[in-house]
Amino acid sequence: MLTEIFVASTRTVERQAQATTVKDIGIHVHDYQPIPSLKTSFKKSSTQPNCLAVSATHIFAAQAHKSVVHVYNRERSNQEALVPFQEIITCLALAGQYDGAGTLVLGTQSGRLILCELATGRQISTSQSHLQAVTCLAVDPTSNFILSGSSDSNLHLWSLPSLLSFSQSPQNDPSQPLPLSPIRTLTNHRAAINAVLFGHIPGQTNYAISAANDQTCIVWDYFNGTMLHTYLLANHPVCLARDPADRAAYAGFEDGSIQFLNFYKQGSLLHSFYDPSQQSTPTQPPHSDRWHLPESSSSPAYSLQVSYDSTTLLSGHGDGKIHTWNIAKGMYASQLTDFTLPVTNLLMLPPTGFPNTRTPGLKLHNIIKPRYESSLNGNAGNNGDSTIPINYTFTAQFVSTLPTPDAPSGLSDLLDTALTHPSFPNSMLEEGIAELTTLANNPSGSLDPDENNEFDTLRSQNANLKLQLDDALRRQREAIAEVLKYDQERLKREEEESLKRARKKRRRIRKVEMEERRREVVMGETVETDGENGVRGTEGEEEEENLSSDTDELSSD
Repeated sequence: MLTEIFVASTRTVERQAQATTVKDIGIHVHDYQPIPSLKTSFKKSSTQPNCLAVSATHIFAAQAHKSVVHVYNRERSNQEALVPFQEIITCLALAGQYDGAGTLVLGTQSGRLILCELATGRQISTSQSHLQAVTCLAVDPTSNFILSGSSDSNLHLWSLPSLLSFSQSPQNDPSQPLPLSPIRTLTNHRAAINAVLFGHIPGQTNYAISAANDQTCIVWDYFNGTMLHTYLLANHPVCLARDPADRAAYAGFEDGSIQFLNFYKQGSLLHSFYDPSQQSTPTQPPHSDRWHLPESSSSPAYSLQVSYDSTTLLSGHGDGKIHTWNIAKGMYASQLTDFTLPVTNLLMLPPTGFPNTRTPGLKLHNIIKPRYESSLNGNAGNNGDSTIPINYTFTAQFVSTLPTPDAPSGLSDLLDTALTHPSFPNSMLEEGIAELTTLANNPSGSLDPDENNEFDTLRSQNANLKLQLDDALRRQREAIAEVLKYDQERLKREEEESLKRARKKRRRIRKVEMEERRREVVMGETVETDGENGVRGTEGEEEEENLSSDTDELSSD
């Protein structure tokens, strides 16, 4: 049975009187499918929007207006660690969680990023690239890129492998970007950015979408740093969610309403993102695509999530309620639950219950608290030194068989290689070019006479070798048959000789017994009548033995 779970976090409101049963609870793990019900709760947490991340084993919550991240263990249902930092954490995201370990990415109030490797404790701090606080973070599906939005209206694109690499480009090399700096900046927004998301496509055709207080949502080609499309909204977007099939996006407003952004509802034959005539023309969604709450509710929508089947939209609001929206009908559906406190974050976890589901190769039972050291912070690589420090230790459990060099667990044939390659494999291109060159030099496809003679010679040689091989196999079978016949005859002779030896031994034993009885008769140790019967018996046995021996000799002859 398929099971769908979402995680919700709340923010504590000091002036509001809270019930004793819920005042300390800040994170809720809630079942959504098949039956909505509260599963687990974690206490002592208060989070702002974009300050929650969930892995297969842990929950990470950056505390509001504090330089502390609470780490909760999902397996043991308790708080595992309290991780302090030197700056106030304003947002966070998790990269590489599908590989089992992961890297925690945090945005700070000063405008820098902090990366923490959960399985090693290595902490990396970037330069202060944003002029104001980092407000939102997103990690692409391949965990290779990070997009950070800030109150300074700029978006920075970061390369995660470059940030984690021990070998950084030298600072005095003008041809290379500065170490621990973004690779690209997107600057079309004119106000603070509230939310940013990546699409689900694991390739170079993926997109990113951002929402800002300038009442716009912009779709980006982040690989090239170009703007694909702009949506003009009627209010300030607070949060974003995207469709699991990348067909649409949803924006939540301060009045609690939801704006539906349909990516395919355009008049062009091409997709609006890639139609040059529409890329520079902003789109204002129709009023019918804006969904409103009932009149009794008007609380801001701080967080949005879409169900796996793309039929329901979940929204977390400032009054503590989580509402559901019918996407097909484009209208409000019902209230799912009420947590009393403002619901600032909603995260829908991947559904479980599918057959043949890929499991991570690693499992992280306990995180390693980050430690800031110059040898572990990437500073050691600024001079081109790529040496891994000796105190760099990776702690995790392998839950699957590791691939070996002799039996790789990767792709099995050339077709799978070609299908999963970003373009075409070099080996396939070289082979195709060689075949085209051969056809160009010999368009008719005929062979030279010398080549034909060589092929005929090879065929005749193969036929002769086959005849010789068949003759050798026949002789081998005949020799084996003769050997088996000889072995059978030898075994028969050995059995006959063993029978003769046994008969001779029995005759000797009987002869000795007869001599014994005769001596007893002569010495008078037995009764006369018994002695006579014994003599007659032995004489009969002797005659019988003589007859059997004669018969044996005749049979042996």
